[in-house]
Formats: sequence, C-alpha cells, structure tokens
Amino acid sequence: MWRKYLGCTMSIVAMAAVVMTAGATGGAFAQADFPAHTIRIVVPTPPGPTLDTLPRLIAAQLAERWHIPVIVENRPGAAQNLGAEAVAKAEPDGYTLLAAPKGPLVISQYLYPKLGFDPPALVPVTIFATQPAVLVARKDAPFSTLPEMIAYAKANPGKINYGSPGIGSSLHLMLELLSADAGIRLVHVPYKGLAPAEADLLAGHIDVLFDILGSALPFIKDGKFKAIGVASQAQLAELPGIAPIAITYSDYVFSEWFALMAPPKTPPAIATKLAQAVADTLKLPQVAQRYQDVSVMPVGDTPAEAAVLLGAERERWRKIVGELGLKIE
Repeated sequence: MWRKYLGCTMSIVAMAAVVMTAGATGGAFAQADFPAHTIRIVVPTPPGPTLDTLPRLIAAQLAERWHIPVIVENRPGAAQNLGAEAVAKAEPDGYTLLAAPKGPLVISQYLYPKLGFDPPALVPVTIFATQPAVLVARKDAPFSTLPEMIAYAKANPGKINYGSPGIGSSLHLMLELLSADAGIRLVHVPYKGLAPAEADLLAGHIDVLFDILGSALPFIKDGKFKAIGVASQAQLAELPGIAPIAITYSDYVFSEWFALMAPPKTPPAIATKLAQAVADTLKLPQVAQRYQDVSVMPVGDTPAEAAVLLGAERERWRKIVGELGLKIE
C-alpha cells in the first residue's frame, strides 16, 4: 500500500511554524521591498507542453500585477536536472525561480549518485497545478486497451517502445513500474521533454507514452493517439470508457503536479509573498478558464503546504525507485 498518497506525520501548522521562524531575520524588509526588478522563471523542459504554457500564463499575470518583467526561460537537459541546478545555484533573493514537475524535485536524488544540487534544499513556494496522467498509444498500435497491450508485450517481448520526457521523470518510472507489475519487457526511449516524445508518437516512431491529460487530450480527440489507461483512482470525465489502471493494479494511482521553487536559503517572507501572488493569479477568471481548457486543476497552496506534499512524495518515490532497483550513472 506504499504507493498510495502517504499521510504526513508533521501537521501543516507545525510545518508553517518551521518555515516562518527559519528565516525571520530580514524577512519583513525582504517582503516589503520585493519585487523590484525582473523575475526569471526557469522551466526545465523545451517550449510547448503544459509545463511551459502554465508558467508563461502565470508570469504574464505577475508582470501585470507588479509592473515588472517576469520572463520564462527554458533550460531542458539532463533529465530536467539542468534547469533545477541553475536555480539551486542562483542568488536566494526570489528573482530566479524554478517551475518543475516531480522528476528533479523528488525523484532524481534517488536515481543519480551525483547531482549538481540538493533537491530538498530548494525552497518550496507553491504547487501551481495538478492533473491526471494517461497512457496513450500510436493510432495504429496493435492494441487498444491495457490488457491487450500487456498480452501483446508478453507475446512479443522487447517489441514495444515507449517514450518519456526524460530518464528519471515520473512518467518514465510509471511505465517502468507498470512493466514490473505486469511482468513485461518494454524498451525505453527518453526525450528532452514531452513535446518531442509526442511528436515521435504521432510519427509512429514509438508505440506508447505516459502523457499528462492536458497535452494528450487534443490528440486523443482527433484520433491521433489511442488512450488505453488512466493513472487516476476513478474514470475521467474527459475520457469516458477508458479504464483506470488501478482496476488491474490496485495501488497504481498517480497525479502529476507542478511546483514553483526558489533557491536554497530564500527568505520565507519572499516565498510567502510569491505564493500569495500565484494563488491570487489562479483565481482570475481568465486564468481559471485557461486551466480548465487544458484539463488542469489549479492549486496555489502555501509554502508550508507545498513542503508537506514534497516530503510525502520524496518518501513515496524513494520506495518506488528502491523497489525497481534503478540507478543511473
């Protein structure tokens, strides 16, 4: 049952107290003075997918709110760790931020013996989005359901190629875990982000891909991808008739989320001010509508609440990586 979302022993109130007291010195000044010039949000993936478009949407609203430039910089590479490392080494003043999925934040530290940064040292600002993941296949794949895919893989070991947005990403490990649960052998083809992986699935160069719902849904509706399973607990309204993988493997429930993080030692007052601004932005009608259009749920929690989620997710993925016996040199 370890794969289910883990409850946290530390209450959000207690975590908030830790966050607030850890950097009280100079916090009031930093909050009053911030922001005064350009803010840079680093996205560790190529342009195009939901993880790129949502930070740009938020950046535009923050720029309008504060009357300063808020720019998005794409820094793909090294399984999303390159962008995370750049932010980890930036000044802890709130002007360089990271918008990232799970991989570099809660998974990489268990896969890579040497990282150029310490993921738990990054300062949580907020979780700004969450959405389901969907397993999709090329439109002419010789299977249309999860049981059919598993049967085909068993009859043709090593003949199914699957893509991912990078080695060590959650979408990579989810298929590794599914392969282990089903007792099948698939061939991994890693990419530098979801967009190139989707392009190769469209072209028929790979067979399957775990994608986030907002990115995959237009292709599914156009008949260019086949949806063969969802990683949610229950069936999705957007994909009626597509069975949850949890029906076959009861603990197989995952939600993809994106976090805004700051460099280590960023003052709590700055993290709190950023989190509140993002939360306010997510409530704007035009932003809420855009999230709805791409099947994404806005979150906008506090730094303390984000820290609780990150802690629970690190523990969950530590166990998953250990069970799979993966290590990347």
